[in-house]
Amino acid sequence: MDAAALTSLRAALGAAASVLADAGVPDSAVDAELLLAHVLGTSRGGVQAAAIRGDALDAAQAARYDALVARRAGREPLQHLTGRAPFRHLELEVGPGVFVPRPETEVVAQLAIDALGAVASAHPRAIDLGTGSGAIALALATEVPHAEVWAIERSTDAAAWARRNIERHPAAGVHLVVGDLADPPAELIGTVDVVVSNPPYVPDDAIPRDPEVSLFDPPQALYSGPDGLDAVRVLGSVGMRLARPGGVIVIEHGEWQGEPIRDILAAAGWRDARTHRDLTGRDRATVATRP
Repeated sequence: MDAAALTSLRAALGAAASVLADAGVPDSAVDAELLLAHVLGTSRGGVQAAAIRGDALDAAQAARYDALVARRAGREPLQHLTGRAPFRHLELEVGPGVFVPRPETEVVAQLAIDALGAVASAHPRAIDLGTGSGAIALALATEVPHAEVWAIERSTDAAAWARRNIERHPAAGVHLVVGDLADPPAELIGTVDVVVSNPPYVPDDAIPRDPEVSLFDPPQALYSGPDGLDAVRVLGSVGMRLARPGGVIVIEHGEWQGEPIRDILAAAGWRDARTHRDLTGRDRATVATRP
């Protein structure tokens, strides 16, 4: 191929990182590498090695990369562009219509995993209410493999992504139900050891800071009434119906919502509500026990 038709990989990375930085994209250099890894069908480490070697992109690769960088500069989520989102040890398929799992939710999943693993039963049962992509449900099922895990999702768009992810991990055996978290399957009432949810918790009149969230995440996965706690109120009562005595509920929430959520859970009959912080030191999840 004519050398004029080739683009230095290192130069392409530098130009992309600059474009993304100018657009206000956090971690612009990282995103530039991950987008190029997607184009080349390799890992971020593979891209870094290729840059050190002095590799080049052909015209088709360069054009595809430029198009993806332009979309990312428009603040389209990186995960929508690559079609993948890492979550703990999993790689999930995501795209329009489903909430993109965030690193802070991994802490929520860990709290639920710890509670599920501590159950003195050969087949403990967990339910993920509002499962979205299936991230928490699949983390529970793959990291506590002797457990039975149910995943409930109302949105048909999100449930389609959850189904794809569950099919990618058939050994996990997650039971997906398309339905409202307020109306769980009757056969589960009073039998669940761990109820977990990452519900919508943004107040209706609040605008999320990141365009990736405000412009691309499904509104039904974000907003939940004037104070953002309408879904939590439902979870408090539904969780009491689902959980067996001694069962645990784990709810993700915003950093200022720990106290009102503890009050909501106490009013619903839960005991020993405690709020836990994520790795950045922000209140992230509240855990309580059914008496």
